[in-house]
Amino acid sequence: MASNNSITVTLSQLAKMIDHSLLHPTMTDDDIIAGLNISKEYNVATACIKPYSIGLAKKELAGTDVDICAVIGFPHGNSSTECKVHEAIEAGIAGAKEIDMVVNVGKVLGGDWDYVTEEIKLINEAVTRTGAILKVIFENDYLQPEHIITLCKICTELQVAFVKTSSGYGFVKQSDGSYNYLGATVRDLKLMREHSGPDVQIKAAGGVRTLDDLLHVMRLGVTRIGATATVAILKAAKERGIGDEPTVVTFKPMVNTSGGY
Repeated sequence: MASNNSITVTLSQLAKMIDHSLLHPTMTDDDIIAGLNISKEYNVATACIKPYSIGLAKKELAGTDVDICAVIGFPHGNSSTECKVHEAIEAGIAGAKEIDMVVNVGKVLGGDWDYVTEEIKLINEAVTRTGAILKVIFENDYLQPEHIITLCKICTELQVAFVKTSSGYGFVKQSDGSYNYLGATVRDLKLMREHSGPDVQIKAAGGVRTLDDLLHVMRLGVTRIGATATVAILKAAKERGIGDEPTVVTFKPMVNTSGGY
């Protein structure tokens, strides 16, 4: 690495950083199939889908090394622990190799850490029994740094595979009455990397929309992103000369350095 704004990468490395996101509530089966075809064409890490689509994804992705990532308790994390556990087991048995689960945000904000810890523990145990891995979504837009730090410590102690910034649907009410979200921010990603153990990986989701964004979060220690802009990101990589051989590239830093509310 020549500077803080440069990194050495290959095209396949970038592709395998991406969970191609197919989670919008309006997506039809045709939309999902189109997204699965993109996942295959660009050989991403996973196609990230809603649980009812696992059977379809398993059929469409057969014979590829693109895995299935299913979301549970999504997007607000408010199902009972029992429901989340059942949903996780069902998704793993159906063929998901990775499970992204949203924490109970209200319990986090209320400081009920016993509840939060026990829920993550039970879900992680259920997921790993099916041969899958768990990513725990914090929904950082709703949280303060102390919440994020505590969640990182809990996930480290429980040996969760990934901690994840956002669902992409954690909209916070603004002063003008509108709703918006930041998603993955530089501040929060640094915080998560600093306070998570070395065996816990970081997934950035929400706000990583360009090649420069992806390169920057990689530089911060992120190993996976959730993205809908997969095609644009990987086409930009090719245009910038990134191919099969390791290539040093510079990037424009992300501007969303804040987070929380």
